[in-house]
Amino acid sequence: MSTSAVFPYSDKVIERIGNTPLIELKNFSTSKTKIFAKLEWYNPFGSVKDRAAYWMIKDAERQKILRKDRSIIIEPTSGNTGIALTGIASHLGYKVEIVIPEKVSKETKDILRKLGATLHETSDDLCPRVGAGTDQSIALAYAISKPRPDVYYMPNQYTNDSNYFAHYEGTGPELWKQTNGKVTDFFTGCGTGGTITGTGKFLKEKNKNVKVIAIQAQKNHLLQGLRNFEESAKPELFLRREEVVDEWYTATNAESFEMVKEIAQKENILVGPSSGSVLASMLEFAQKEHDQGKVFVGIFADDGRKFRSLYKEQGIFTDEEFDKYLKRSDFLPELAYNQ
Repeated sequence: MSTSAVFPYSDKVIERIGNTPLIELKNFSTSKTKIFAKLEWYNPFGSVKDRAAYWMIKDAERQKILRKDRSIIIEPTSGNTGIALTGIASHLGYKVEIVIPEKVSKETKDILRKLGATLHETSDDLCPRVGAGTDQSIALAYAISKPRPDVYYMPNQYTNDSNYFAHYEGTGPELWKQTNGKVTDFFTGCGTGGTITGTGKFLKEKNKNVKVIAIQAQKNHLLQGLRNFEESAKPELFLRREEVVDEWYTATNAESFEMVKEIAQKENILVGPSSGSVLASMLEFAQKEHDQGKVFVGIFADDGRKFRSLYKEQGIFTDEEFDKYLKRSDFLPELAYNQ
């Protein structure tokens, strides 16, 4: 069993979680509908999952479940939650083991190892299916942790309400403030359901007319972090508050990857695949919109730096094209694990 790496993080690393920028995608906005993206890779470990990971760890500390120099955090994840948990846990003094699908990008696995995580790979799809008998990642994490409750703690992002509250008390209020209360439609991809239910619930409490649009992936997808709810049951966390969703959109691999390329070309921003899915949904809904003054806000969960090999494999960018967009891309802050 490997030991988590010890990094010389500044005391301010944890304080950088949240308060991510909201920008207008001016080349996609229209006279009727303004299109905004919330850039969640400005969190210190590079994704929206920093929020939930921090809340889950701090809640376990409050309950005295975690103990320094003894506890091991174990979690099934398709990548971003694992990176966030490992980075935050190593900063706070805990070891981490991650159960991860083989399909996850090489770059994601390399980051996890660099941060000090022990990886257990399974043949799962990109997100565990959470249905009985089909969730190898979750089943393996339970099999490892259950016999040793004195050592292992599994936050379980699929059931943990801290995942919801991270967004109800963080992301939602930020979006309301950043749009001066003018947001009319909220779009985000769905995995655990924490982002959409937490943010959506807050926004609807502020304005009951705000529409919440959930983006799922196609079946047999390559969109890391998203889930298809025909082949995969909705997580318990999602089911508790799924009524917050007004409409659904199913993103395909092809349109999501094509949108990644279009965002790079038109906005000079290198995004992850799920951000392509989110913008594709926003543009389709904008085309149907007849009212003036709409303000669409979408969660861009992570940037594209972890997906070079995937984009090359799918014919989205050659190595030369990827390097070109990486070099000229705006909005790519240095992440904590590269400092």
